[in-house]
Amino acid sequence: MTTIRYRRNDHLKTVKPNYPGNKIIDGQFANGDELYTPSFKTVLKWQLSPNPQKAEKEKDKYVPPVIPDAQVFTANNDLLVWLGHASFLLQLNGVSFLLDPVLLDSPFLRRRHPLPCSINDIRHIDYLALSHGHRDHLDEKSIKALVKNNPQVKALIPLAMGELLHHMAPGITYQEAGWYQQYSLPENLGVAVYYLPAAHWHRRGLTDMNKILWGSFLFQTATQLIYFGGDSAYEKHFAEIKELFGPPDVAILPIGAYKPPYLMQLSHMNPPEAVQACNDLGAKTLIPMHYGTFDLSDEPAGESIRWMQELAAAGKLQGKLKIPAVGERVLL
Repeated sequence: MTTIRYRRNDHLKTVKPNYPGNKIIDGQFANGDELYTPSFKTVLKWQLSPNPQKAEKEKDKYVPPVIPDAQVFTANNDLLVWLGHASFLLQLNGVSFLLDPVLLDSPFLRRRHPLPCSINDIRHIDYLALSHGHRDHLDEKSIKALVKNNPQVKALIPLAMGELLHHMAPGITYQEAGWYQQYSLPENLGVAVYYLPAAHWHRRGLTDMNKILWGSFLFQTATQLIYFGGDSAYEKHFAEIKELFGPPDVAILPIGAYKPPYLMQLSHMNPPEAVQACNDLGAKTLIPMHYGTFDLSDEPAGESIRWMQELAAAGKLQGKLKIPAVGERVLL
């Protein structure tokens, strides 16, 4: 017999009318209403199948350009800085957010380009915003180093991540939110942060399938609306977010790790899907992410960003495409 229940943080405001909380089916968070459990057989098929783009991938030496900048963490203007993959510094109203910081190599992930600074330069961070628990978005070594250098930092995380985060950084202050919930930040900061849907899943070990929620973030000030898509397949939530909040000024959306489609299409977006997501959001500017830093899939390293540029040049993207270098200051 299937057991269904709903979960949210009752201490936080839910901004979608009549939303009961995140659906949990037999102990696993659902992707909206449906349970999505990636199949080990599909992963095995991928590992045992030849990549039809193998030769092209070996020839493609693309890496994002890097602009060294160790001083940006003492800047006080509204800005966004890409640190590679899905890691960003976002500063709004003098408040510093670090998004999905994966800053060091691990046995699972080797960076293809350096950080624009030393990890020890990353200081004065007020909040970590962690979209979900996959290792290319949540890295224990990075968290430990950041908390050591930023003892004041607090974390904005999804439902059920607290125990995992506390294991990495004992004593860190955090808030867990479900979809369509607003984190409780001091009003005098002038920044509202919302946790919103994504079409994805969770797993770090053998026994934790979909035990921690996944999602996206929206950052709102009196003059700015910044959307960070986390990891997501293309789904209806992008249009729903526009209906609730209006069009963002900037949408930071993933465009890489989409091949082979039979493995990736329910987890990630390819560039045309990211363009459609941006159009659904009505965003004025699209900043792509989730490409160029780690080798996660079958497509060549530079394919996704070239494809994105072609789509923008062909007029498919309704907003503006901005492709920052790693370390480049994007003023908001």
